Amino acid sequence: MSTAIYSHPDCLLHEMGDWHPESPARLRAIEDQLILARLDGLVEQHSAPLADEAAILRNHSRAALDLVRDNLPEAAGRHYPLDGDTLLCRDSYRAALRAAGAAVAATDAVIGGSVDNAFCAVRPPGHHALPDAPMGFCLFNNVAIAARHALEAHGLARVAIVDFDVHHGNGTDASFRDDPRVLMASFFQHPFYPYTEPGPITATSVNIPVPAYTGGDAVRRLVEDYWLPALHAFRPQMVFVSAGFDAHREDDLGGMALVEADYAWMTHRLVEVAREHAQGRIVSCLEGGYNLSALGRSVAAHVKALAELD
Repeated sequence: MSTAIYSHPDCLLHEMGDWHPESPARLRAIEDQLILARLDGLVEQHSAPLADEAAILRNHSRAALDLVRDNLPEAAGRHYPLDGDTLLCRDSYRAALRAAGAAVAATDAVIGGSVDNAFCAVRPPGHHALPDAPMGFCLFNNVAIAARHALEAHGLARVAIVDFDVHHGNGTDASFRDDPRVLMASFFQHPFYPYTEPGPITATSVNIPVPAYTGGDAVRRLVEDYWLPALHAFRPQMVFVSAGFDAHREDDLGGMALVEADYAWMTHRLVEVAREHAQGRIVSCLEGGYNLSALGRSVAAHVKALAELD
């Protein structure tokens, strides 16, 4: 498989204070682990462009975009709070445009056939960002923006979004809840932030709450029993992944017990789905993951599985 990684130094510029777990060090930890795993020379490296406003506005209201763009502090080291744990610094809008731009450019490349799949090593993350407001460390919803780009700019009829972050991707769910073109499949620790009440399983919504301390064996069973049948029935023409790694057993911001092998196993199953229904097309975007060592190792396992190098 031909796999690309999309990123940009601008994604390091977004910072919310030394105390904040969603820090620039996350991307540095990923880069270090990709080098240690000898992956940096085996996958294509691409610089993420800035997303244009039209791409953002496919999924977000003008008010949501303006809230981020127009409230940037002028001075370095200053912050503008959007909620209790989501803050803007003077470079946050630029970083958010790079994150969304990576997802859009990766979508173009995968649909265009220049690569089979891609991982976007970007921040800020996106899956909590609602159509009308940022939320939960997230400014714009990168995966939702990319999915809408695939549907509306490229004319795909069906796409799937798979989310294995420890937290429910409530922003993504809200973006596509009534859209029959999009299947969302996820698991999430419950009860836990953002305190989503589980909804019914339908043909386009397979979001499975799991209790704290859930480990890899249980997750693999729910993937086999719920995700895979729904994905094969839906026959997506492209697969998007909200790749959060905070369900790792070493991550104190979550309470689950996955390890790197579980992320690799899930990725292989998604590669098989994409190969059968979607010409192998996958775009994966970084979401959570806050233990730096576990994050870097898990991303390396995920990228190896995407590239079938393991």
